[in-house]
Amino acid sequence: MTTAQRPTLEAVARRAGVSRATVSRVVNGSTTVAEPIREAVHRAVEELGYVPNLAARSLVTQRTDSIALVMPEAATRVFSDDQFFPGIIRGVSQELEAADKQLVLMLAGSPAGHERVARYTTGRHVDGVLFASLHAADPLPARLARLGIPVVCSGRPLDDAPLPYVDVDHVSGVGRAVRHLIDSGRRRIATIAGPQDMVAGIERLAGYRDTVAAAGLAERVATGDFTRESGAAAMRRLLDAHPDLDAVFVASDLMAQAALRTLREAGRRVPDDVAVIGFDDTETAAYTEPPLTTVRQPIQEIGRQMTRQLLRLAAGETIEPAVTLPTELILRESA
Repeated sequence: MTTAQRPTLEAVARRAGVSRATVSRVVNGSTTVAEPIREAVHRAVEELGYVPNLAARSLVTQRTDSIALVMPEAATRVFSDDQFFPGIIRGVSQELEAADKQLVLMLAGSPAGHERVARYTTGRHVDGVLFASLHAADPLPARLARLGIPVVCSGRPLDDAPLPYVDVDHVSGVGRAVRHLIDSGRRRIATIAGPQDMVAGIERLAGYRDTVAAAGLAERVATGDFTRESGAAAMRRLLDAHPDLDAVFVASDLMAQAALRTLREAGRRVPDDVAVIGFDDTETAAYTEPPLTTVRQPIQEIGRQMTRQLLRLAAGETIEPAVTLPTELILRESA
């Protein structure tokens, strides 16, 4: 069927025996049309194979029915075995599907990619933008908000821009984990911290430092970037600098999995010689050797909450500027 042969709103109206305006309201999701008339319109739409012209509808409504999820990361990172990213995408997708909206996934792991995302989003090709995995004081979220584009972030923006965000209580979650190590008799507790240009890395390190300081214990810190490779390298540095360590809190499960392997290669038994706790409770945490004790953050729920907040904001509703979700310590054999 060619474009000229596609059934029109007028054809649907004739088949249903109603006005064109009534068909338009039904097709656009109005709930003010009586149910028998809506059924007649839907029946005519199905019989004729009518497909709405989304471009034309967008011109009228000034809405695209699309939401961008921007991740300032390289594709190799987003599509790696780090389960944070697919968890966020699943949560966002579930909410957008329920709202009959389209997801536009955009990666900005390079200056060129960042500028491409800026051009696309400022061009009003989407009704709002979700940001996940922000690094440093990224100026793009605040720039879009100043242009009137609804924006919600995963994690508090590091530049303290007044943007709505959804996050977890990193500090208390880590504090609970480190206190568990202390209560278990561990006294030489190290940490593999996350990147210090991300709020998650900064706050998880703060949670560790606050807790060991309160217990009168010395710090033992190495830093990674949430990747498996960095976790292995940081664990080796800690063993070289502090061969007597008896526990390690690791700021992500992926780095913790690498730390477990490094400890095993070094002849250290987990948890007998060194207890290990991670952060995330990804799907693979229960299948490490030994199974990983970890701090659970509700990754998919973060994605869902971000999306709900953004849809409300795009609809002109007032929303909470900050939503903080709880964490939970999941005890397994590693600590």
